[in-house]
Amino acid sequence: MTDCCDHTEKTNRPTAGPSSDPAHAPPAAAAVPVPTGAQRFRIPAMDCAAEESDIRRALTDVPGIRSLNFQLVARTLTIDATDEALAAAVAAIAQAGYKMQPANAPAPSGDTHGGHDHDHDHTHDHGDAEGGMPAGLPRLVAALALAGLAEAVSFFAPAGLLWTLVGMAVALVAIYLAGLDVYKKGLTALLKRRLNINALMTVAVTGAFLIGQWPEAAMVMALYSIAELIEAMAVDRARNAIKGLMALAPEEADMQSADGSWTTVALAAVPLGATVRVRPGGRIPLDGTITAGSSAVNQASVTGESLPVDKTPGDSVFGGTISETGELELKVTAAANDSTLARIIHAVEQAQGTRAPTQTFIDRFAAVYTPTVFVLALAVAVLTPLLLDWTWLQALYKALVLLVIACPCALVVSTPVTIVSGLATAARRGILIKGGTYLEEARSLKAVALDKTGTITQGKPSLVDWQVWNGADAADVRRIAASLAGRSDHPVSKAIAQGLADTNQALGTVDGFAALAGQGVQGRLAEKSYVLGNHRMIEARGQCSPELEAVLAGHEQQGRTLTLLAGDNGVLGVFAVADTIKESAREAVAELKALGVTPVMLTGDNITTAKAVAALAGIIDVRGNLMPEEKLTAIGELQIRYGATGMIGDGINDAPALAKADIGFAMGGAGTDIAIETADVVIMNDNLRRIAETVRLSRRTHAVLWQNIALALGIKAVFLVLAVFGNATMWMAVFADMGASLLVVANGLRLLRSSKVPPASMT
Repeated sequence: MTDCCDHTEKTNRPTAGPSSDPAHAPPAAAAVPVPTGAQRFRIPAMDCAAEESDIRRALTDVPGIRSLNFQLVARTLTIDATDEALAAAVAAIAQAGYKMQPANAPAPSGDTHGGHDHDHDHTHDHGDAEGGMPAGLPRLVAALALAGLAEAVSFFAPAGLLWTLVGMAVALVAIYLAGLDVYKKGLTALLKRRLNINALMTVAVTGAFLIGQWPEAAMVMALYSIAELIEAMAVDRARNAIKGLMALAPEEADMQSADGSWTTVALAAVPLGATVRVRPGGRIPLDGTITAGSSAVNQASVTGESLPVDKTPGDSVFGGTISETGELELKVTAAANDSTLARIIHAVEQAQGTRAPTQTFIDRFAAVYTPTVFVLALAVAVLTPLLLDWTWLQALYKALVLLVIACPCALVVSTPVTIVSGLATAARRGILIKGGTYLEEARSLKAVALDKTGTITQGKPSLVDWQVWNGADAADVRRIAASLAGRSDHPVSKAIAQGLADTNQALGTVDGFAALAGQGVQGRLAEKSYVLGNHRMIEARGQCSPELEAVLAGHEQQGRTLTLLAGDNGVLGVFAVADTIKESAREAVAELKALGVTPVMLTGDNITTAKAVAALAGIIDVRGNLMPEEKLTAIGELQIRYGATGMIGDGINDAPALAKADIGFAMGGAGTDIAIETADVVIMNDNLRRIAETVRLSRRTHAVLWQNIALALGIKAVFLVLAVFGNATMWMAVFADMGASLLVVANGLRLLRSSKVPPASMT
């Protein structure tokens, strides 16, 4: 393996575009679209950087290729090229020895992993159709048994040519069963002067056989192939963590026909605008808007929320979620291949094609490491007989052991597995991270800027306090104010009407109702005139007093909007409306502080209101009255002052700041399309605590990555020394190489064990 895998970079923030999902499903899936003229192929044998390098080299001389996008864990390659170049590329890949098929082709029988053929490079099929015993395992077990028999012949059979020939024949059969594919690929690589694991194993096993170590050659090939099978199955687990989300959506839906009857049809046959029915306990098949019925909907598969959410007519629902308590009818708003769930999966798959900083480092290191060890092996074979008085056979054997150790697969495979495991874990928690770069770099955040409205607060006003005045009767004040407010469409009036709603008290009849622009409303109830207006309106009526002004000032200092009910004889009641903070805001701010991340509020609202809301959330650094361009400037100032800075927002005015920040976070439920598309991370359920979870997951992922590097390099270093100066054998070298690979893959998969990241800070 003489070069590194350099996936086409896809980490640039996407341009804004429309979304068809009324629930603001993240259009991040379109953030890395397959370009016009591009085709996506599944390459079953491509699950290591060695195979990617082979394919990339095979396409080097094909003109007309615009871009290549490799996804090792998904075993897919997207080729953007002219029609002629595409045909030439397919032929070149086939000539290099790799089977491929369109990514949307039907899954072959025996496919256990979400529609992917698993005719693996080294070990053929990974599994049977039932997902039980891997299909290639019996053949490899037979190879291992024959290798053991060859070892037994070598140790216990009488000396003589006949038994030697018998043992060699048994070893050859074992090598054939376990390593035919390895030899095919290895010889192809050697003929093209390439160093990869196939070439190294081909040379090592052949050399061992020729110097009389045929039992060990057979055992090495059998152990290597079995380890490769196990490793490939472990890699599949990371991929299936993402693909498994797709199984959450049912395959069929009950759709209403034109005559009003209900028929069961495949999801792909359900058109936009159709009405579908979901029974209690059933999975919602597609994204839609409820037209009839109500239910508690479990949205954990999409938003990561642990508790069901009550849904009524007019509310949006996601495909793949569960209607737990009631029957629903809904109007379909997104096709099956464009559902929120499908787009999340596609976005995460595209994200795994981006290259995290650690992966870039590993690939560069691998490009130097492999040829260096190969040169060292040559030096051992040629120089040690002259310098250390070793026999030529001893020197050659030690050199072959070094070749087995030389492959850096443990290093290169652990990085994508760890990154994809982290992306999948985040997706389970309702955190859509658009690339491995952002997953890894979130750990470095030193400050996070938060928009106020819709991010820290609910984004809509609500009645937070009210009181009677001048000794008025509370029930009368409540009834009159609710009656007047209920006739108005103004958001503040709606908040008052909703806050005063009382099912045990009937509203009064309002005569002569009129809305007074910029002031409030007026009307008559029981032949008496009343107004429900703002502070300015009451002052103009001459009905303010020093005592009332003091009460109003106290509310205004808390950032509340005040509305007063007054009659001809004076003020009867005071109503305070405010945009309340989210329940998660205070906890989220505390968690960020515990992680060493400084929260800062940036808002276009007035500074008095901003400070009042910030105090409730626990934020000290507050900046108000900001225009969009001023938010952009503020992000630059925070980057200078603190270092890496994130931005959390949900509106169009937040988009410039989201793009400027080191990592932009968008609220996926309340956020606008442009904010969601511009951001690097989308929080699906608008829970601010997910920001701290992202930072913790990033730190944990980074820790696992460097644990893997230490494991792989440490094991390699020990066996390199043993191979040259100790008594390391070839099968020990196989255990060192493949054992290290399995260890780092298993370590990377630890990120999948729990969908909830522990609250403890991880460095």
